[in-house]
Amino acid sequence: MPLVIASCPEILSTAHIGLTAAITSAFALAVAVWRLPRAAWPDMAAVAVLSAASVYLWRTSANMTPLNKDGLPGFSANDWGAPVLTYVFLSLYTDVRLPADPRRYAQTRALATLASLAVNVITI
Repeated sequence: MPLVIASCPEILSTAHIGLTAAITSAFALAVAVWRLPRAAWPDMAAVAVLSAASVYLWRTSANMTPLNKDGLPGFSANDWGAPVLTYVFLSLYTDVRLPADPRRYAQTRALATLASLAVNVITI
């Protein structure tokens, strides 16, 4: 029996992209609350906002058929690109503002990047 994988639509709606960004933000915030010190609420907020912004901006700007089609079964170029931008945004934040606990922030950044990948693959 052949393996059938649902294909992604050629162009995604802004609402779908926004929902994907919101889900990514929720997971990133959960990771930040879990890993960062309780007093680090500015870092927690930054992780949530920057994760959402990175996914929304990447998916909106790269919302074109060739990048939305799965080159590797289940994974499109955009599925891989959005988490890269999440990592970059969260890394730039640490260049501008030293987080309360750099080691735990690095763990949070890694987990938020993995959450971004998972959400992009599952929801789109």
